[in-house]
Amino acid sequence: MITRFATAAASASAGSVLMAVAKPSPRDLRFTRALAVKNAAWTFDAVPADARKLVRHCLLDWISVTLAGAQEPVTHMLAEEAREQGGFPQATVVGHGFAASSRQAALINGAASHALDFDDVNMSFTGHPSVVLVPALLALAEARGDSGAAFMTAFVAGYETLCRIGAAVSPGHYALGFHSTGTIGTFGAAAACARLLQLDADDTADALGIAATQAAGLKAMFGSMCKPLHAGKASADGMMAAQLAARGFTGRSDAIEALQGFAATHGPDFDPAAGLREPARGLYLRDNLFKHHAACYGTHAAIEAARHLRETHGLEENHVRRVTVHASAGSEGVCNIPAPRTGLEAKFSLRHVVAMALAGLDTANLASYSDESTNEPVLTGLRDRVQVELVRACGALTQAEVVIETVDGSILRRRHDCGIPATDLGAQGARLKNKFSAIAHPLLDQESSDEVLDLIDRLEDLPDLSPLAGLLACQPVRARGH
Repeated sequence: MITRFATAAASASAGSVLMAVAKPSPRDLRFTRALAVKNAAWTFDAVPADARKLVRHCLLDWISVTLAGAQEPVTHMLAEEAREQGGFPQATVVGHGFAASSRQAALINGAASHALDFDDVNMSFTGHPSVVLVPALLALAEARGDSGAAFMTAFVAGYETLCRIGAAVSPGHYALGFHSTGTIGTFGAAAACARLLQLDADDTADALGIAATQAAGLKAMFGSMCKPLHAGKASADGMMAAQLAARGFTGRSDAIEALQGFAATHGPDFDPAAGLREPARGLYLRDNLFKHHAACYGTHAAIEAARHLRETHGLEENHVRRVTVHASAGSEGVCNIPAPRTGLEAKFSLRHVVAMALAGLDTANLASYSDESTNEPVLTGLRDRVQVELVRACGALTQAEVVIETVDGSILRRRHDCGIPATDLGAQGARLKNKFSAIAHPLLDQESSDEVLDLIDRLEDLPDLSPLAGLLACQPVRARGH
């Protein structure tokens, strides 16, 4: 007893300052519950027409990147592990020709969809929403026989809850070193699956609590196989949180805002009011951003600026004396690997992708990020002429300026902001179909590709998702690099 009390006293003394800072105010005490109420209230009729179209866009993009990511070594390793473990076949493992348990399928498909860093983005939580939402929902819906309309409703519910939590803990959470796709994504998957299971607000709050204690992911893992694993785990763990809550399993219903809860332990600037405030455009989904370069989204503004200068001025590699990339301070620890050694690391290197753009390489082509290309002498020589400066003028990760000094002394400048969502949804849909066509092969032939597009177009009318899942099973392929 003496030891226990002494230890407790010492701990209290050592942590008194932190505890005082972390203690929530009375207005914060119902944050998790408020999110649960909003999440449980979503119905298909409440989803606006443009949001339904955006759900279809997100699903199409997810299928594209998952089919491509199914060929990656990380996906093959997880699929092989699932085969060895066995389990009741409930849901399709995309691109591998077999079914696994819903949890295994969510884990594998989530990792596959994030393996190439070609997936969609929302900057309200500085992460990737569809790679945590779709794998869980698709696995659960396939196992349960849920309709396309139910899938769409649950996707929107999970998306909005995910972004509200992101808004409440940003920017400190991400800046501290947490990979929001893995951490906040766990909440999003839990919320989406809770809606698909039609949980009420009480059970949804429990699901969020169960998710809170599982949420994990470190930015230090960027450039390794652990980064896509974060997405898979978030999807699988979030789904399990909702399933357990449906069985009566309890968690803290104030898990986000509680003393020593998620917000207090995972960031310095919890702002529940920001999370409960209505987004500027009515739905966070309307701010979804799609990738058209197969690299970290923090590099896209610089790629676009460099590509514009090259094309506008007819630049060749030998015309370039020096390049300066002005980027956000947030790039450090995210996408500023100075000398990448692998294709995976190249996706997180501002210097390298700018060199790729100036060399005329197709930054949307997955083959451009091979280990061999990354270490090609001409490309590395151009990369050596690129320097990155982190400046206040680029206040967001989506902003960059590229300044090129040519050998004849000319100074060329271009700024770009890739954080502005598309307003022409028809044009966006066409561009996503082109992306799908470019990367869905060799897993899908033309007939199967056309069927996938047709099913997505009719998503809200589908009585269940088994036809789509069946097409996505495909046949197993060898891992890239194996």
